[in-house]
Amino acid sequence: MKKLILRVIFVVLAIIAIIAIYFYGCGKTLYNKKIEQIGLKEKVTQIQASENYTKLDQVPKDYLDAIIAVEDHRYYEHGPVDYIALARATFRNVKEKDLVEGGSTITQQVAKNLYFIQDGDGIDRKVAEIIMAQQLEKEYSKEQILELYINIIYFGDGYYCVKDAAKGYFGKQPIDMNLDECTMLAGIPNAPSAYAPTINPELAKKRQEKVINSMIEYGYLTQEQADKILQH
Repeated sequence: MKKLILRVIFVVLAIIAIIAIYFYGCGKTLYNKKIEQIGLKEKVTQIQASENYTKLDQVPKDYLDAIIAVEDHRYYEHGPVDYIALARATFRNVKEKDLVEGGSTITQQVAKNLYFIQDGDGIDRKVAEIIMAQQLEKEYSKEQILELYINIIYFGDGYYCVKDAAKGYFGKQPIDMNLDECTMLAGIPNAPSAYAPTINPELAKKRQEKVINSMIEYGYLTQEQADKILQH
């Protein structure tokens, strides 16, 4: 009986290993295909050359804090993949029987938006995204990756960078955004079609509250500061 159980365990592990190798191979193939079309450094250089490219020192610290708090609060502590967040998200999604929480890091989001935005949500794309995220963190610092994030993420209403979004939604340069505007803008990329304030002001406000509560939880805002925004 014991030998039978061990054999079953061995077979199951072998099957899991074969499946993992298969999907890694598919992901690696997709990654190679994208890199062959345009290399990572060339892609990044093209983005940085845009006239609307915004550096980190050209946005308020409150805005960067808001992004970190709501999107990836352990950003500076983990590598390309946050396995703790991934496990938590997987557990919650299984429990809720729905996709209620994502586990992607900011680096993974940058990888996706740089190369895989048109490739669906298959396992091969997720694997390729992880490989690309690993390459990003080999080539660039956390600050550089965060800077890329604010310049390529979609903000709804046809705005694909923070400069366009700040000008479009608030009529000002990113550096001039106040705390209210920073927390509003930080929440939009999670679901631009739903949270764009021009499309659904009520949902945008609820998302902003989530951003603010995350900032309180992780020490970026005091309750008093938060109350001033929420009372608007």
